[in-house]
Amino acid sequence: MKIARFPALFFVGLALCGTLAAALLFAPAARHEHDFYLGFDRNDYPGDEALAQLRKTFSYTGYWLSVPPGAKTNSWSGKRATVAARGFGFLLLFNGKLYRELQAAGDARRSGRQDAAVAVNSAHREGFRRGAVIFLDQEEGGVMLPEQFAYIEAWSDAVRAAGFVPGVYCSGMPVPQRHAPAVTTAADLASKFGAKQAKLWVANDQCPPSPGCSYGKPVPAPSASGTHDALVWQFAQSPRRRQFTEGCASSYAADGMCYAPGLPQGADAFVDLNTSTSPDPSHGR
Repeated sequence: MKIARFPALFFVGLALCGTLAAALLFAPAARHEHDFYLGFDRNDYPGDEALAQLRKTFSYTGYWLSVPPGAKTNSWSGKRATVAARGFGFLLLFNGKLYRELQAAGDARRSGRQDAAVAVNSAHREGFRRGAVIFLDQEEGGVMLPEQFAYIEAWSDAVRAAGFVPGVYCSGMPVPQRHAPAVTTAADLASKFGAKQAKLWVANDQCPPSPGCSYGKPVPAPSASGTHDALVWQFAQSPRRRQFTEGCASSYAADGMCYAPGLPQGADAFVDLNTSTSPDPSHGR
């Protein structure tokens, strides 16, 4: 995703053995300082063979419920059981419409309801239960125009009515305005949603506050993104955006990508990095 661009008695011992083994297998990757959890997301499924290595670092993964932006197919489809068996939590994501697509559709609220139905059906088909958080991917930053907010609001209401929890992936980076202070998309949405606030997954890869492509401790707090109530902060993207990441350029690979530890650098190993207060932000397990 880009913005325009997470655990002495012999017979008693025998009884507990299996439970303990399962707990060790499915425990979060590492309970980091302050209970913040590292996760990754990427448009393409990394492959079954990469999951064990990725699990050594990450507690959760992004999981597309739709075709990702710029793709023709969804390689995550049908992979829930495989991902869950490795102990990952989830960030469920659905690709939202761009402003020009809403204009072409002619009725933003109807488009929102239709896309919500597709997202909910996909979540059910993939085996996710009601109560899971589904994030609507909004690739365009700045103040949301009336059609955009109408679409997001209708989508959120329909997802909530179907028993799921709506969330929005959006920019948490300040955008200058001509006659008003700079504003972030996350703050704009929060002010407009009011009591119906959706969960926020914010993107802010600017260094600082982002540490760049960093796996060190401490894992940053989502609130350090600049959005105080963010559930998830995406703090590094692949490839890096040079205009925002000069202060942490050395943390990325020479080709500008952020590669997962322990995997050969290549098309299946680059990731975007996220931090969350939960090892399963979408409650997808």
